[in-house]
Amino acid sequence: MTPRALMILHPGFEEIEAVAPIDLLVRAGVQVIQASTDTGLLVTGRNGITLQATNLLSDLEEEVFDAVILPGGPGIIQLRDDIRIIKCLRRHHENERLVAAICAAPLLLLDAGLHQDIAYTAHPSTSDELSAARDESVVIDGHFITSQGAGTATEFALAVVSALCGQGCAHKIATSICWSHPTTQSPT
Repeated sequence: MTPRALMILHPGFEEIEAVAPIDLLVRAGVQVIQASTDTGLLVTGRNGITLQATNLLSDLEEEVFDAVILPGGPGIIQLRDDIRIIKCLRRHHENERLVAAICAAPLLLLDAGLHQDIAYTAHPSTSDELSAARDESVVIDGHFITSQGAGTATEFALAVVSALCGQGCAHKIATSICWSHPTTQSPT
């Protein structure tokens, strides 16, 4: 069965943090559902790049996917008040599905009460609220993957591919895109 991943697109998202995972997951054969948190399918990121989502989040609120992925960016501030996101994260955690958050998006793990017993990382700008964040580009702990920011988006995306499709698939894609960095490991 083809894995399905939910990419949450919110106004002000960090474009590379969404596009890198979408691209690499599609290469891996994952069905990526791109959900707009807004009322329309066109969502503009922090740098003015507009993506067309495949669905509205409001139409998918009760669904459970193999993974839910949250890009960061300044739009995270408005998402922190969005109960749909909190419920989505909790639902995926309760069903032991992959929850992946990059940049400032791990703040939503805090808001959902999911950060307490996991190792995680986040953008340094979140350190006031996420003081236990590790200074690592990507951290994998159980069914959680977190990453620091735009510069770590490819490594983050490959970690998500590995979690959904296996290390062999991630390695094949990494080779095909000339990615030469070491593979991310789970915390010890």
